[in-house]
Amino acid sequence: MKKFFQTIKHIYNIEDLRNKLIATFGLILIYRFGAHVVIPGIDPTLLGGLKNQADGGLVAMINMFSGGAFANASIFALGIMPYISASIVIQLMGMAVPYFQRLQRDGESGRNKINQITRYLTILITGFQAPSYIVNLKYQLDPNAFIMQNENLFWISSIVIMVAGTMFVMWLGERITDKGIGNGISIIIMIGIIARMPQSLAAEIVSRVGAGGGGFIAFLVEMVILFFVFVATIALVQAVRKIPVQYAKRIVGNKQYGGVRQYIPLKVNAAGVMPIIFAQALMFIPMMFTSFDTETTSAIGAAFSSITGFWYNFTFGMLVVVFTYFYTAITVNPTQMAEDMKKNGGFIPGVKPGRKTVEFLDTVMSRITLPGSFFLALVAILPAFAMLAGVNNEFSYFFGGTSLLILVGVVLDTLQHIESHLLMRHYDGLMKSGRVKGRPSTSAI
Repeated sequence: MKKFFQTIKHIYNIEDLRNKLIATFGLILIYRFGAHVVIPGIDPTLLGGLKNQADGGLVAMINMFSGGAFANASIFALGIMPYISASIVIQLMGMAVPYFQRLQRDGESGRNKINQITRYLTILITGFQAPSYIVNLKYQLDPNAFIMQNENLFWISSIVIMVAGTMFVMWLGERITDKGIGNGISIIIMIGIIARMPQSLAAEIVSRVGAGGGGFIAFLVEMVILFFVFVATIALVQAVRKIPVQYAKRIVGNKQYGGVRQYIPLKVNAAGVMPIIFAQALMFIPMMFTSFDTETTSAIGAAFSSITGFWYNFTFGMLVVVFTYFYTAITVNPTQMAEDMKKNGGFIPGVKPGRKTVEFLDTVMSRITLPGSFFLALVAILPAFAMLAGVNNEFSYFFGGTSLLILVGVVLDTLQHIESHLLMRHYDGLMKSGRVKGRPSTSAI
């Protein structure tokens, strides 16, 4: 405890770090305040139908990522997810479209152009999603909840406000990145998830302590299991295979360069949370069959609409495995790694430079990705097992899936930023031994 308070004191003494943390907390408060501002023209006391819809199923997951703004009919109801969708589209286009490939190689100017295109695409995606959200409000809410007399004015104003709300959330994320600590977009997603945790935890405690819930002992067992799930997920995020690289000695003048051994850390889960996001997006497609009246299509829709069903989780898990290999293949380039090593006079001991090095790196990545993909698939379907074990539907999402991976990844990344500030000022790190390892990239998710 003394070490903890001493670390807090050191953080406060570093003016730059203190200002960054204050800016981060201030911008987060603005975001949380906006999540409770209801769209003009809707009575906030008549949102019961929408809140009931967000209590279970996939809508509960969407509501969790928005920090409850979805169920509040807030101006931030769509949250940051349209921007994430736009970022994924641009990232995929960067692999297939030569124009975006050139932008990625153009350095700072190319990144600025890509960011600008991503913003425009975010507006377009939000423009499509906002009317769908309003249609959903029409179905879920009591007609008396809509207090604006002119319906056309309500539609236009609501769409404009929701698009502006999403862009404002995106702007807050960029300001956190510039003025605060860590990746702003990731922090906003994490805060949206954490915001639902107290309410979900309280509901879980009530259900466990109540009649037939198993009592306080069952709740403690559940918390122990959750702790080990977090530990295993941290191990998945941090796990790497170190490939030794030997650099040849070079004599320049009177000095000797190279001749040292370093390591290439190949991550077991190089794809991060992206395979789960892709898989979840595809899992919405079978549910569209429920709109058809035929017996076959209705059966397909019913089989895939149950989150705790066998076929839903089996298909979801297999999609996660496939997308893990796919995303790892497009993000990890053994050919580029081999060329960079060759240019710098490096080689893997026992492996010839060039094509043999590429084959060796590709083989290693394939072998370590297999267990990583299966473990990631297990993490993705853990919420279904939690629900079957009697855990509250909303609280069960903290046992796995996208929310758990984002929480672990963003917390580690933010702690690494704080620790780097401490070490730069010659203070001790956040841990007595070892160092906090964040994610290697600064991607939004």
